[in-house]
Amino acid sequence: MSESSTSLFRRLRGPVMGLAAAGTALVLAAPTAATAATAQARAAAPDPVSVLKYTAKERKEAVAYWTTARMKAVGKSVDLGPTGPKAKPYKGTPLKTVGRLFFVNASGADTWCTATAVKSANRSTVMTAAHCVRRGSSPGNTNMLMVFVPGYSKGKKPHGTFAVRTAATPRTWVNDSTNDMAALVVDTDTKGRKLTNVVGGQAISFTRAVGGTVSALGYSATRPQRGEELLRCVGKSKKDDGAQSIPCDLTGGSSGGPWLADFDATTGKGGVLVSVNATLDSLTPTKMYGEVLSTTAKKVYDRAQNA
Repeated sequence: MSESSTSLFRRLRGPVMGLAAAGTALVLAAPTAATAATAQARAAAPDPVSVLKYTAKERKEAVAYWTTARMKAVGKSVDLGPTGPKAKPYKGTPLKTVGRLFFVNASGADTWCTATAVKSANRSTVMTAAHCVRRGSSPGNTNMLMVFVPGYSKGKKPHGTFAVRTAATPRTWVNDSTNDMAALVVDTDTKGRKLTNVVGGQAISFTRAVGGTVSALGYSATRPQRGEELLRCVGKSKKDDGAQSIPCDLTGGSSGGPWLADFDATTGKGGVLVSVNATLDSLTPTKMYGEVLSTTAKKVYDRAQNA
């Protein structure tokens, strides 16, 4: 399987690893020494968040690279079969916050994922999947020339193009391919406006219990859309294999797309981001998996929103 198809979301879900062995720490004596040892251990612990930074030159090159023609061409280069039956074109009020995330992957191929502008302190934060930023368990293999185009539809960029300047992922993804989520920080647009000042931002939750109706959205590489239109699955989420899942047959290109709870498709209003499209159950997908956003995800998001 090529890296191009992997980044387009043809990865298969494997067994969930990562059960932590928990124990009870007993302080027997010398509390001062114990405190010092604890501080030393914390200082030695690796940063739980890994951050990629793109230079001003690289960001300028990214915006110049991703012309409208190139964006349309990358979709024509991939055909992952017919759309549906679960995934259907999104017909509600146009969503300004959701868009295509274009980049050149670690193998040098043009490709894309899906991403979402969210509410944040810096008004410039975008949520997506970690595998849209870099290969798991392979620290040196990172994506480049990355731009976010909110509201993308059939070659139209109604809200402009935003270069990605910082990409934060869990270190567990970098080292062990677990916790497949990421938070990006984007530049201002050509008029100097911050992202969520232009398109707004979805609310995000790191404490919401799994369950209830969720809309999963993404720019799937299935035909006839081939990434040019936003598609949507609707289903009830449930805990599944250490993560959560919903019935959905979105595939390549939908990676990183939002799971929105409390979403009104008619008005396009509401919608709390509770996960992102991460993995499929098979080559002929029947369900989509997403991480349960909690402590690790919050640390990644905070690193981005405070950048």
